[in-house]
Amino acid sequence: MAQENAAFSPVSEEPPRRRGRQRYVEKDGRCNVQQGNVRETYRYLTDLFTTLVDLQWRLSLLFFVLAYALTWLFFGAIWWLIAYGRGDLEHLEDTAWTPCVNNLNGFVAAFLFSIETETTIGYGHRVITDQCPEGIVLLLLQAILGSMVNAFMVGCMFVKISQPNKRAATLVFSSHAVVSLRDGRLCLMFRVGDLRSSHIVEASIRAKLIRSRQTLEGEFIPLHQTDLSVGFDTGDDRLFLVSPLVISHEIDAASPFWEASRRALERDDFEIVVILEGMVEATGMTCQARSSYLVDEVLWGHRFTSVLTLEDGFYEVDYASFHETFEVPTPSCSARELAEAAARLDAHLYWSIPSRLDEKAKKPASSGTPCLLPSAHLSLVHSEDASCHLSPSA
Repeated sequence: MAQENAAFSPVSEEPPRRRGRQRYVEKDGRCNVQQGNVRETYRYLTDLFTTLVDLQWRLSLLFFVLAYALTWLFFGAIWWLIAYGRGDLEHLEDTAWTPCVNNLNGFVAAFLFSIETETTIGYGHRVITDQCPEGIVLLLLQAILGSMVNAFMVGCMFVKISQPNKRAATLVFSSHAVVSLRDGRLCLMFRVGDLRSSHIVEASIRAKLIRSRQTLEGEFIPLHQTDLSVGFDTGDDRLFLVSPLVISHEIDAASPFWEASRRALERDDFEIVVILEGMVEATGMTCQARSSYLVDEVLWGHRFTSVLTLEDGFYEVDYASFHETFEVPTPSCSARELAEAAARLDAHLYWSIPSRLDEKAKKPASSGTPCLLPSAHLSLVHSEDASCHLSPSA
């Protein structure tokens, strides 16, 4: 038993870890990528609506104010030019004169009349007459254009306000990922949770390994993305996120960590990006939350502390322990070496089990009971080169 505990105990001497790696995705989900030397800036104008929605709030508010102020000033100037061209400003005191707009005596009055026309707040002291056909045409144009400006700008503000980005702030990821055994297999695990009582509908989880690599032809691929299976084949990637869940990536032959031991993992340079997607129950809009884990944030030989307890008539989640982990016995070898050691042990046990004919042949003549072999026990031995040895012990 002492040998088994020593085999599963973590290595005492830890190699220095590589620090200072630039994140591809920040812990809060922001992508740490900036677009530079974009010369075809006209492409942003082809999708002006999305461009305005993606702007910062202060710029969006500035465009919102300018859109209305400029249209009011533009049409106000046209109303003043019509009044000036018809001579209405020269017959202000002439009661027999029929102006285009009653009581329009200057540019300020024309500006106010433009606001009243576009916002449809109703005419009071200033009103258009039926003796001005050019004014009637301008009135129709401003009413139509004003409705379009209202629809465009109010739509932009509504979409920007109702964006599910803030909903993603209440979707939390564990601060560390862990590697430990689950059902005899090494697994990479992290935890996700939802702080709100309104749930994420059709939630799904994905994981990407970001690591630079070089091809056989010598091509260097920076930030190469590799999928980490978190249950796509079995449907485990579709979550019912009512309480915090531990997402598991089994390190099998298809995993990029198949040949990574504890020491090799600590010397590696990679980033694991996790993506949680779903629809907001209140609005039906798609929400995406992201986070990432660097090498220093992957704890080998740890497991997450349970946060779910059964109370009187309900389950309670303790988010104070959401990020907490504890050490568990975990082999330091790679998953491949662990699987090979288990296969060798299975082969040894298979060939060491005697058949019934052998038992009859080995039965002593003076005894009425067969000579049984002692049962085999599993013993895992860990060596300094991170190799696993499974051997039966009597």
